[in-house]
Formats: sequence, structure tokens, C-alpha cells
Amino acid sequence: MRLRRNRETSRPKQLGIIVAAVGLVGVAGWFAGSQMQSPADAAAAHQPPKGGPVTVTVERRSLTASVVAQGSVAFASPQSLALAGPVGPPDSGSGGSGSTDEVVQRVTKAPVAGSEVKEGTVLMQVSGRPVLVLRGSVPMYRTLGPGTSGDDVKQLEQALTRLGINSGGTSGQYGQSTAAAVSRWYKSKGFHAQEPSVADQQQLGTLEAAVTTAQQALLAARNPGGDSKGAGGGTGTSGEEGKLQLKAAQQQLDAANAALSAFQAGYGTKIPAGELVFLPDLPARLDKVSVKIGDTPSGAIGTVTSSKVVVRAVVPGNDAKLLHKGMTAQVETPDGKKVEGKLVALGDDVPKNDSRDGENPAGTSGSGGSDDAPAPVPVQISIPSGELAKNANGSAKVTIKVGSSHGEVLTVPIAGLHTSADGQAKVQVARGSTVVDVPVKAGLSADGQVEVTPSDDALKVGDHVVVGQ
Repeated sequence: MRLRRNRETSRPKQLGIIVAAVGLVGVAGWFAGSQMQSPADAAAAHQPPKGGPVTVTVERRSLTASVVAQGSVAFASPQSLALAGPVGPPDSGSGGSGSTDEVVQRVTKAPVAGSEVKEGTVLMQVSGRPVLVLRGSVPMYRTLGPGTSGDDVKQLEQALTRLGINSGGTSGQYGQSTAAAVSRWYKSKGFHAQEPSVADQQQLGTLEAAVTTAQQALLAARNPGGDSKGAGGGTGTSGEEGKLQLKAAQQQLDAANAALSAFQAGYGTKIPAGELVFLPDLPARLDKVSVKIGDTPSGAIGTVTSSKVVVRAVVPGNDAKLLHKGMTAQVETPDGKKVEGKLVALGDDVPKNDSRDGENPAGTSGSGGSDDAPAPVPVQISIPSGELAKNANGSAKVTIKVGSSHGEVLTVPIAGLHTSADGQAKVQVARGSTVVDVPVKAGLSADGQVEVTPSDDALKVGDHVVVGQ
């Protein structure tokens, strides 16, 4: 009896256990089923989510556009120096001796690099003779002396006048007053001007003697009989013969006078071609020297520059179109020194008509390294006198301000500006799940931003402009 009751009592317990087990199996099956995926489902789960447009918020800010380039600091107006000929007379190595022996000319006092060259100073000495410097645009190319004329003579006279030496005017005719002024100038520098050589003096004597002889012959022709009789006791030549002799004597005298006058026109104090150098701008700076004592002064003797300092740089062709002469430029050297200069020279090879201008009204995009890109353009910046001389032959950063916005303006990234087929600039604005085109007028661009002006209130601060996908 007791055994039967225990069996009846255990049956409900077994049933509960079975029910619980079945429930656990079901839960485990559901969990396992939820974790298992088909290959297609697994691949889909690893795909990145669909991307939306990349946007940037519209801002209001001030813009300042500048062209920046790396440049080099140098002294302006470099010019090679060379002597136009020998010093002294062409038949003498040292001048003034009258010797016909050919003597090789040597530098006896060399120019000094870095020194200042002023008007009227002695640049160097060759075979003891001076090489002098004057201001003039016409280079020295010949010996200047009595009988010469031209612009080179005129600028010599003008230079002597500036030095306080009266040359008798600035007519461009080298006369005796000019020769006297040259003699005084040389003497003030401790030298003797190139006076006529012994050969010149001998030639002058010979020509003067020829004139005297011709005069005597003319007198004899005019008085053929004189006070003596002929050998045959006659009274002299016939009348016709006397006329011929008289005519010949007159022609001989005229020729002798002409030769003497021509020689005298060039006789006197001269400046040999190698003893004077004309430079267009003075004072100047002797930048480099190519000769030393003992050298023969053939070819270049050095390089002279202006005492003014400039900065030269090269800017991209597209940037060059924004520049013009007279613009202010800031120059900064590697040591942190900043100087304000001025754009004084700009290359003229900027394309006049760029076919891409219509595609880029804001001037904010370009082809970069495209074969159609405008060629780089050289620019030159002048520096105030006395500035950056110690930085010559060094580098400098050049910043040229080309424009600025009038206060704060609406700006968007350059990447957000597009141009439609009809040339209308526009931006794409994301509004909720849609993207709309908003026409704008593009303005100044700087620092990766471009000024935009919408036709109405379709664009405002805080809007999201599409810059990519």
C-alpha cells in the first residue's frame, strides 16, 4: 500500500522534469538558430553601410588672398665688366714711353670685391695706368680725343661737369677745352693724362715741315726769275710753263695744309679705350672680381651690381594673372626678418586668353601639372635701401596680398563649388535626405575657401554643402 502511494507521488515529478527538459531544448534550438547565418546573409552583414554625401558647414568669415613663393635675395642689375681696349697708346705696354716694343699689359692693382664704385674713382690699375669710372649709358668702345664726337663724348663732358671740372660745354665735340678738363681730372687722381707720344710729336714736325716746303715752292713758282740769270743767260721759264709750276706748287701746299689740319684735329690729350669704363648707374657695388695682380686684363674683369637689393621669385602662371606692378610684397628671411617691398618687375609670358577661364569663374581650380597650365612667371621685388644687404645670395619667402573680402562673407570649401554647363557657379546643399543645387556667385578665394553669394536666401550659415560622396 505504501509502495503504490510512492509511485503515484513520483509520476508528477517526472512529468515536470520532462516538460522542463523539452523547454530547455527548445530555447537552445532557438538560440542556435538565431546565431546561424547563410553564406549570403554573412556576406551581406560584412558590407559597409551605404554612404551618404560628405558635407561641410557654411561659414561666415573674412578672407585674405595672397600669392606665396620662395625667392632668392640678390643685388640688382648685375653687369659684366671688361676693358674696351689697351691702356696707354696702342703701341706701348705702359704708355707714355713712345716705345714701339710690344709689352704685355699686366694688372698692377686689382679691383676689390665688395667695394663701392663711385663716379670718378679709379677702379684698378694696368701697367701703372688708371682705369677710371664714369656714369653713362653708352659703353666705352674707342679712344676719345680731339676730333672725336658723339654721345660718348657728350656723356664724358656731362660727367666731368658733375665732378666740378669745366669742359667748356656738353656739345659732344671733343675740343681743346675738353682735353684740358681731362688733364685736370687725371691730375686730381694722381696721374698724367695720355699726352701725345714721341711718335706723334715727330709726325707733327714732319707735317709742319711739309707745309713749309710747299710754301717755299709756291713762292719760287710765283717768282721764277728771282735776281739771277739762268744758265743760258735767259730770263727764266716761259709764261705757260710758269703757270703750270705755280698751279702745282699751290696744290702741294693745299695738300700739306690738309694733312697737317687732319692730324692736328686729333692731336692732344686722349683717353685710351681701356682707361675708362662707363656704367649706367652709380654708385655701384663690385660684386665679383675675375682678375688678380699680374693677370692680363683680357675678357671679363669682374661683375658689378647696383647697391640696391631685390628678391627674385617664380610664381605659377595662374597666380601671376592676379599680380601687377606696384603691389606690396612682404619678404621674410629664414632668420625671421620681415621687410616690406614692392613688385617692380613681372614676366610678360602670362597667357592672355585661357580657354579654361569660363570653366572656373572663381579662379579656384586648375589643372595643376597639366600640359595646358600657364608657364611659370618670374617676378622681382624691390627692397628699401639698406635692407637685406647682409642676406644677399640667401633665400626668402615672398607673400603678395592680392585681395581681401569686405568684412565677413559666406564661405564654402573650394571643393564644394561647381560649374554647370552654362557657366553658372553652384553648390549642392544637403537638406534631410535630399540634395539640392543652389546657384551662387563666386568671389574671392583663399586658404581653401571661396566667397559665395546666393541669389536669395537659399544659402545661409549652418547649411551643409556637399564636398564629396
